[in-house]
Amino acid sequence: MTLHATLTVESATALELQPHLQAALDAATAAGLDVERAPSTASIDGDDEQVVEAVSTVLRAALEDGATLVGVEVRVTAREG
Repeated sequence: MTLHATLTVESATALELQPHLQAALDAATAAGLDVERAPSTASIDGDDEQVVEAVSTVLRAALEDGATLVGVEVRVTAREG
């Protein structure tokens, strides 16, 4: 199964990348996922195990670095078979 996860991290702006969003993006990149960034969101795509593990890591990184709200939306983009 392939998943697409969109994470919204409070306080990010188009003009300045807040430390907690940068921490989240770094965690997703370190997990080997392609990351697409918009002003207040980051999107990651990959297989289900990879995305679920990365979302957990991203949540921890963002919260530990000062985020007070992280929204997560996960969508199935393809199923095997």
